[in-house]
Amino acid sequence: MNLLIEKETDDSFEFDHEEAARSIIEQALDYLECPYEVQVNLTLTDNEGIHAINKEFRQIDRPTDVLSFPLIDYEEPNVFPENLEEAAEDYFDLDTGELMLGDIIISVEKCKEQAEEYGHSVLREFSFLIVHSMLHLFGYDHMEDEERELMEQKQREILDRAGISR
Repeated sequence: MNLLIEKETDDSFEFDHEEAARSIIEQALDYLECPYEVQVNLTLTDNEGIHAINKEFRQIDRPTDVLSFPLIDYEEPNVFPENLEEAAEDYFDLDTGELMLGDIIISVEKCKEQAEEYGHSVLREFSFLIVHSMLHLFGYDHMEDEERELMEQKQREILDRAGISR
């Protein structure tokens, strides 16, 4: 797994964010039984930065905790399109052969705010946001109650496997 991290904020965590991100992404990939070596882009920003992205891409004029931009269009969650390998130039990094899953953008500021609000560690919140986003990168969503329940179950199971609890 190739994790590309871009940091757009001076705000930082009291833990090794790269190691934590890599570990929880690998847990998600194992849980989802991903058959490919993958590439994930992670951007760490602040509330102002994520607010601008949220407004531009989702037309929502406020900061959020995490945004996910999958590069694969799924008809069904975690079922890769049949033409994935045939259209390698659209889905794979041709230099490395890795499947490009997409982008995760996290507001470090919002992550810390929510950890305090929910009464758990910042590491737990950071891990949760990454798992949530990874599920989006695999086509899961939470627009309907049934989808939301399935996504919440998978989030809990991945975090439990990683030994990350509230």
